[in-house]
Amino acid sequence: MVSIAAMIGAAVAEIAGCFAFWAWLKLGKSALWLVPGIVCLLLFAYLLTLIESSAAGRAYAAYGGVYIAASLGWLWWIEGVRPDRWDAIGAAICLVGAAVILFGPRAIAT
Repeated sequence: MVSIAAMIGAAVAEIAGCFAFWAWLKLGKSALWLVPGIVCLLLFAYLLTLIESSAAGRAYAAYGGVYIAASLGWLWWIEGVRPDRWDAIGAAICLVGAAVILFGPRAIAT
């Protein structure tokens, strides 16, 4: 359960941090937007370390699926653009893939 909460928190923090940079560079917002953006990106990196996995690469790969779904949530809730069925199908596929990567049975190392 800690892994799922950490992934969701990391996704929100990463998207918010990246959006702050996007707002500064693409939307003409003040450079002050970079301050919370940097804080969010630091929080994102910390939260990824809380994912329960024996390998960082596996944790990051599983996180990718959660990030994709969260990005579509951001698109809808923050940017006001409703994802279409193809977005939803793609996100569902990614979440299934993330679950397989994170929770699939592993051979015991000898």
